[in-house]
Amino acid sequence: MIIYEKPHREFNIKLAEQLKGMEEFQPPEWSFFVKSSVSRERPSITPDFWHKRAASILRQIYINKIVGVNKLKARYGGKKDRGAQPSKFMKGSGKIIRVILQQAEKAGLVETVKGKKSGRKLTEKGKKVLEEIK
Repeated sequence: MIIYEKPHREFNIKLAEQLKGMEEFQPPEWSFFVKSSVSRERPSITPDFWHKRAASILRQIYINKIVGVNKLKARYGGKKDRGAQPSKFMKGSGKIIRVILQQAEKAGLVETVKGKKSGRKLTEKGKKVLEEIK
């Protein structure tokens, strides 16, 4: 599998370039003004942050089979600087993750799973898109 053989940053950049071509993955207007986690000081200044985060989320779903929003929030969290108090781990933004997952569902790459383990999993089309990245 190419996903496991290639370094994750390189794979995510190539997948983000492919997602830019899909009309479903357009960043909302508010995404330029919000932080990606409470542990961050400022919003991301990277122009293609939305596509890179979407690529990273799709890769996480591919690796973990079924993933929920809470698990992804923990994955994209970080240590919050609380001044004189010790730093504390805080989860990432759920809104960004939910909107990206909704966009992926519209594109037909992800589907919702209900049952003992609920969350989102890749469809056949989604697996094909990720495995075609060279």
